[in-house]
Amino acid sequence: MALINGRGRTLRPAIFLFGLILAMATAAWWNPVPAAGETGPQMIPATFADVADKASPAVVNISTVKTVKGGGAAPFPFPGMSPDDSFREFFERFFGDQGSPGEHKERSLGSGFILGPEGLIITNNHVVEGADEIMIRMTDEREFQAKILGRDPKTDLALLKIEAKDHLPYLALGDSSRLRVGDWVVAIGNPFGLEHTVTAGILSARERVIGAGPYDDFLQTDASINPGNSGGPLLNLAGEVIGINTAIVAGGTGIGFAIPANMAKGIITQLKEKGRVVRGWLGVMIQKITPELAKSFKLQSEEGALVADVVSGGPADKAGIKRGDVIVFFDNQPIKKWSDLPIMVAQTPVGEEVKVRVVRNGQEKVFEVKIGELKEEQKVASAPVEGNDLGLSVQELTPELAERLGLEKTEGVIVSGIMSGSPAAEAGLRPGDLILEINRTPVKTMEDYQNALKKIGQGEMALFLIRRGSSTMFFTLKAPTG
Repeated sequence: MALINGRGRTLRPAIFLFGLILAMATAAWWNPVPAAGETGPQMIPATFADVADKASPAVVNISTVKTVKGGGAAPFPFPGMSPDDSFREFFERFFGDQGSPGEHKERSLGSGFILGPEGLIITNNHVVEGADEIMIRMTDEREFQAKILGRDPKTDLALLKIEAKDHLPYLALGDSSRLRVGDWVVAIGNPFGLEHTVTAGILSARERVIGAGPYDDFLQTDASINPGNSGGPLLNLAGEVIGINTAIVAGGTGIGFAIPANMAKGIITQLKEKGRVVRGWLGVMIQKITPELAKSFKLQSEEGALVADVVSGGPADKAGIKRGDVIVFFDNQPIKKWSDLPIMVAQTPVGEEVKVRVVRNGQEKVFEVKIGELKEEQKVASAPVEGNDLGLSVQELTPELAERLGLEKTEGVIVSGIMSGSPAAEAGLRPGDLILEINRTPVKTMEDYQNALKKIGQGEMALFLIRRGSSTMFFTLKAPTG
């Protein structure tokens, strides 16, 4: 059916042309090109070539050589990574021969990117840690020997420097806080030693905790990140670095992680100026508040960080913060997730006085805390691993047993056995755990332990304070009903 104008002529050609123009205009309106640094509404880009062309010259291949004495397993780049950890496969790649006796050379490949015209290069700490020689190769075939200005194992970042007579291309760190889940991102690096591979995807999630350490706050992306991409940039469509590619899940498809650019900025500045990172120290051990713990502590929600232990003589101890307090505000910032606190504390200048608001026995209290400096052997505000007959056997701790188990305390009650399927097993208690308190009452002798158990009614929740190694943590056990 065709429309007819007043003169009896069909309007089909004119309508077709008008419709085509309207469609093109509509497509343009729905596919805006964001200005630099912006992340406005985005449809599928026609190409990622512009971003790749702009960024690739500043992305470098990093090859390292280090001397290893004897055989053995490859070192783990993140503190606490166990031999069966899912990220082990990623970090063991390219570590060469691990079994030959005597001294041997170990080669590794990674990626990085030039940060400024003076030749600064950002990469991952695990790419260059322990390296005797670091070579940088650029897309224009130029090669440079690099030196390490500083490393930060806690966040797996390192800052290198090269000396070049000619101009060096470089990238800028963008604002990672403006990146939204679903925004397009581009990764550039040297996966499996293949130079300058470009992959694209979206930001899949923010604030991911992957067990890498106390400062877990990763960006997750489905842009392909493979061994050798480590240390390379994750870019927005404006060509700005919004993350440093760091880890993948072994066997996982479309799951990669990057350090946010905003976290890296302060660290890179300190590495450049001091060669190391100085962090604030609160002097507490914290843990996540589970529904059971919230009920035991009579909390209204599971927000905040539960103080499992306080370092004697530390900033928190001097201010009056105690074990069992729930930190809900730090320096006027709410603690929504317990894992937020270590990052906030670490970024606080040493010597600064901050207000810390806690909930204690249902009442809010505010403390003035003077932040100390985190030493390597200290923990900023770190988190231990979570976790009538309760199904555990115990024995009194003797000085000899304490020495054998490496415990500082010589009094208390230690767990000697756990019954499978019991409340103790379900709660996560283990043989070797030292029972410090039951329902906020100190346990120093077997008599204390027995008296505490007698006060636990059938079906009631019992709150245990446990010392495990160097960590202190709370556990909730539900007594059997009959």
